[in-house]
Amino acid sequence: MQQKTITTDILNIAYREYGATDGWPCIMGHGFPYDVNAYAETAPILAEAGARVLVPWLRGYGPTRFRSASTLRSGEQAALGADLLAFMDALDIRRAIVGGYDWGGRAACVVAALYPDRVIGLVSGNSYNIQNIARAMEPASPPEEAALWYQYLFHNERGRRALERNRRGFARQLWAMWSPKWAFDDATFERSAVSFDNPDFVDVVIHSYRHRYALVAGDPAYAEIEARLAGQPQIRVPAIAIDGDSDGVNPGTAHHARKFEGFFERRVFTDAGHNLPQERPAEWAQAVIDVRTAAAA
Repeated sequence: MQQKTITTDILNIAYREYGATDGWPCIMGHGFPYDVNAYAETAPILAEAGARVLVPWLRGYGPTRFRSASTLRSGEQAALGADLLAFMDALDIRRAIVGGYDWGGRAACVVAALYPDRVIGLVSGNSYNIQNIARAMEPASPPEEAALWYQYLFHNERGRRALERNRRGFARQLWAMWSPKWAFDDATFERSAVSFDNPDFVDVVIHSYRHRYALVAGDPAYAEIEARLAGQPQIRVPAIAIDGDSDGVNPGTAHHARKFEGFFERRVFTDAGHNLPQERPAEWAQAVIDVRTAAAA
């Protein structure tokens, strides 16, 4: 494993690379509030299977940095998708297996939906991760609303201050609630928690959870992408969607199947929560290998 940095128009993106440089390209994205350590066990399995595995820190996390102080610290879905596409361009990767969960899965879904010629296959935690912002104010069931307490807190300045003052406390609370059967230890948490010390972490997180409810404007640089995402585009590349049966924030996504065309399979990881690749590394790696096989067929 090597840690490297690549420069795009907007970011200096830090990433971990596993496997041979001439391996089949595979890009995996982490979620909030996690980091690249989510793939610390999954990536070597894929590298052993012949993959060149690339795991970037998202904007606002770890060593990844904005190049300009004037750039809006946006966490909107279009920005995440654009970052993934720019990452591929900077590394001269024409097509890749892409995947992830939470924010990283959203970026992968955005690229798979809007730029299918760049994607060999998709592995997505919680299936169709593209937000339907036009319907963001439609209420869900009471248990689902209760699970989203942190998002509503981030809508006001009390939430911003709370996250700024206690990033680790918030993250650890969410880890425990979202993956109740995952017995992670202090060392495992701390390896990821250092990524939340990024100077842009709070701004990016707060913007993300306000933008998805149309409470703040997005970055005009991504307006065209957001407009295309508003149409809730189908995903037509080969895809495997994964849920954990003990996910404390997402009750399951079987109803998302209609958003996929072509090869599609949904898997449920037993006793797994939200952080799917870190909780079930071998099963996640197998899904990546399987979607590549399906794409080749």
